[in-house]
Amino acid sequence: MATQLGRDSAVTPDGVGVAAFPDVRSRPQRIPGQPTRLSRYQALIIGALSVFAFFAVWQGVASAKLVSPLFLPGPIDIFKAYQELLQGGKLWYDMWVSGEELMLGYVLAVVCALPLGLLMGWYRRLNYVLDPYITFLYNAPRISLIPLFIVWFGIGIESKIAIVFLGAFFAILINTAVGVRNVDGALLKSARSFCASDAQIFRTVALPGSVPFILTGLRLGVAHALIGVVVGELVAAQAGLGLMMATAGATFQTAKVFAGVIIFAVAGMILNYAILQLEKRFQSWRPSNRE
Repeated sequence: MATQLGRDSAVTPDGVGVAAFPDVRSRPQRIPGQPTRLSRYQALIIGALSVFAFFAVWQGVASAKLVSPLFLPGPIDIFKAYQELLQGGKLWYDMWVSGEELMLGYVLAVVCALPLGLLMGWYRRLNYVLDPYITFLYNAPRISLIPLFIVWFGIGIESKIAIVFLGAFFAILINTAVGVRNVDGALLKSARSFCASDAQIFRTVALPGSVPFILTGLRLGVAHALIGVVVGELVAAQAGLGLMMATAGATFQTAKVFAGVIIFAVAGMILNYAILQLEKRFQSWRPSNRE
């Protein structure tokens, strides 16, 4: 009994035994490396605070008149510009037109660029044939082709779809072809050693290995497509956010120009977030995750 008391307890000068080691089992134990509740939302909290601080400083600069509102309107001015545009009733129509041009042009680029990029990456002779044309058109300033598109398709939605298509097409095509050409050679040799056909190798090795490159091309294509919408509508358009921004800029309504820029930026963020979620579904296909 004394031995047990000496091992688990301590004795005070008055002879009363006290527990030297409290029962740690009564306390909730956290597994080492397990994220806490706060760490799970750390990125969201820090990002939100950063954005709030940025807008607070921006509004402070605008309120103090350190910069003329003609050059830098504050967030409150931009919010009022949104209200004015919404009350006018034309903003929703402009957003619909620009969104239609963006989605039709981008989807058409994906449908055309993905198969062609896979074929160019897989068949070297086809790549030799098409590479000079792809290189020439990719390096040609696509903005310089806008007058031709306007002559060919008019100032309606068709010319803007062509501009968006051309902007997104090359980013998706080139990344897809590069992804197929950069498939791990050891995997190809292993598949051929098991007498796999070209179709089987392409479906089970080349296509999964090129998925990260394809998704990168899709993300780059979104940025180029948004640029195509803005540039096309700034040059010649009957409706759209680009035309609204051009009209506001010509009449020195800077807040409305900022409103259009924010709409395009938010649209790009939403599309990129959707592609990132798609990328997470194919995370296991990345070569770095293979064992």
